[in-house]
Amino acid sequence: MLLILVFFPMIAAALAYVAGRQNKDLRDNLVILFCAAELVLSAVCVFLAACGRDLTASIPGFCGFGLTFRLDGFRAMYALIGGVMWTMCAMLSKEYFSRHYRNRNRYYFFYLMTLGATVGVFLSADLYTTFIFFEIMSFTSYTWVAHDETPLAMRSAETYLAVAVIGGMVMLFGLFCLKLEVGTLVIADLYEAAQQAERSKLLVPAVCILLGFGAKAGMFPLHIWLPKAHPVAPAPASALLSGILTKTGIYGIIVVTLEIFRGDPAFANLVLLLGVITMFLGALLGVFSINLKRTLACSSMSQIGFILTGIACSSLLGAHNALAARGTVLYMLNHSLFKLILFMSAGVVYMNLHKLDLNDIRGFGRHKPLLHFAFLMGMFGLMGIPYFSGYVSKTLIHEGIVELAELMAEEGLRSSALVYTVVEWIFLLSGGLTGAYMLKLYICIFWERHPLYQMAYDDVAFPMSRLSSFALFVSAVLVPLLGVRPSLTMDPVADLMAGMTHQGHLGDAVDYFSLTNLKGALISISIGLVVYFGLIRPLLTRKTADGRVYINAWPEKLDLEERIYKPLIAGLTRAGHAIAALGSEPVLEQRIFKPLIRAVTLIGFVPARLLGTVTDAVAALLTRTVLRESHQNAYSEHVGNTLVYAAGSAADAAAEGLNRTIYRKDPREHHFVGRLAGIWDGARDVRQRATHTMSYALLMFGLGLCATLIYLIFIKG
Repeated sequence: MLLILVFFPMIAAALAYVAGRQNKDLRDNLVILFCAAELVLSAVCVFLAACGRDLTASIPGFCGFGLTFRLDGFRAMYALIGGVMWTMCAMLSKEYFSRHYRNRNRYYFFYLMTLGATVGVFLSADLYTTFIFFEIMSFTSYTWVAHDETPLAMRSAETYLAVAVIGGMVMLFGLFCLKLEVGTLVIADLYEAAQQAERSKLLVPAVCILLGFGAKAGMFPLHIWLPKAHPVAPAPASALLSGILTKTGIYGIIVVTLEIFRGDPAFANLVLLLGVITMFLGALLGVFSINLKRTLACSSMSQIGFILTGIACSSLLGAHNALAARGTVLYMLNHSLFKLILFMSAGVVYMNLHKLDLNDIRGFGRHKPLLHFAFLMGMFGLMGIPYFSGYVSKTLIHEGIVELAELMAEEGLRSSALVYTVVEWIFLLSGGLTGAYMLKLYICIFWERHPLYQMAYDDVAFPMSRLSSFALFVSAVLVPLLGVRPSLTMDPVADLMAGMTHQGHLGDAVDYFSLTNLKGALISISIGLVVYFGLIRPLLTRKTADGRVYINAWPEKLDLEERIYKPLIAGLTRAGHAIAALGSEPVLEQRIFKPLIRAVTLIGFVPARLLGTVTDAVAALLTRTVLRESHQNAYSEHVGNTLVYAAGSAADAAAEGLNRTIYRKDPREHHFVGRLAGIWDGARDVRQRATHTMSYALLMFGLGLCATLIYLIFIKG
């Protein structure tokens, strides 16, 4: 059964592709049926898990490690969520892609492939199997982002793929290190194995695995793909990217935090810090965004931060983690449902207008009751309005943070208690920002009027088909049904999923609608109203003759990808290329040995030249001082050498004879002894300098020859 859950959608992908080559309507209907079959099978698995059945399956020897799968309550529930989301999105896709879209066969093929890979991640019993299907899912979902093949879509797809590949490689490195340290990658055995290992040696693998899964989850600082991929991907694909593919990353973070480092304060506080930043930054980006799907993408980033906060509190609270742990798994489930509704609603807007800018789509939702109802349900759930399912999970995590702060205060750790109190305030503030940007979207689409096209918008009485309406209505109606009586709906689901987060004993039943629990929701709602009417309306919109215009006030300079990641990766790439090139012989010769030989020659030349200059200076000094008199006496007696003196004397005698006879009237001067002596001394000096130069040259030649021989013997050889 588990193998069918994983591999049936992949086989169905090939069948749908073949069918699509012959009949497009047949393919669309087959995809819906295949997804519905997956939904039914996953529902059977939930029933078996609720009955206490713990199923396993394996494919031994796959890539040496084998693939293993396991079914428990959490895994079964997320297989069910996958079946629900893929079925509903398939119903919307039939209409969505029939309106001016091409490459539908390719889309549906990878649509079903991604379903199988996603279910494979959630059913994996060891981290190696998780990694295999995690990477398959990353590559198959890449085609969703690149589907339109516009320049913007291709750039966004490159960002998505780069984050996925780099995150996957970092994760794989962490898995290798973890296997080396603890000897297993089986999730159920990790806690006991990690207890036997040295904690400091597990930190690097755990951080690598955290970053790898965090990249897919949209965790800061690896969130950069979320705001860029969602606006360009088809709306049904965006619903799946946001609603469930991000949860595969959360699945891995739960494993590394609550299995490998369960109860470790340092690692849990690291996750908490990243969660708080992700939670607040995503909400802040949502407040400034003026694109419908981008706002929902920023919202997904923020909601992931809420879930990470719950995971961290579950680890820090230990045996007292019942509230935080239950809130974490329920928040995951609720967020998947809310983003399914909201992105499908955005898809209805886009497939009618082909626009997403708030200034272009405002007023479209007027007089469209089903779209209005569905958006309200998703909005109320996301904001945590009481009696809607989102309120339950948000309240549980909030109470978990409060419980953690109180526990620290009871133990006398006042500074820690203050820190966690600040986390609570940021939690409530981020919830308020969630309400503010959702209220902005709601008022823009359903209450404002478009200055030019409102009549045309009002004429679209039926913006979607009956099949799309059914998918949207069924998804939306679940939100109040699950939230009205949480003790009958949400609590049993939390009990079923308890094993994954190692929930402690709950004790008394939670009174969800007590004044204490309602207080947090009321504070967030109040903050949301203040932010909307005090910041968004007066500062992020501008009055014009045609009404209010939404302003994109977020500075482009704060784009982490363009300002930090791309320059950093480019620099690392150049550095890696230079290092890798050092291994080639031409580069070794040009970059290493030739400069080394020149340096050795220069180093030898400078001292030799310096010593020669010093020697000449000393000799000149001695000549002018100590040896001055003896040199003059020697020169007076002998000029040059005997031969030079004799030749010069003979020449002087001949010249003197000519002056007395032929040149008697015009005698000529003659100093042949001195002239010949000067010529001789100059020649001797040239000979001495040439000798010194040749000696130095021979010395340098010998050193160069030795260096060349060493290079030929030890490098070339």
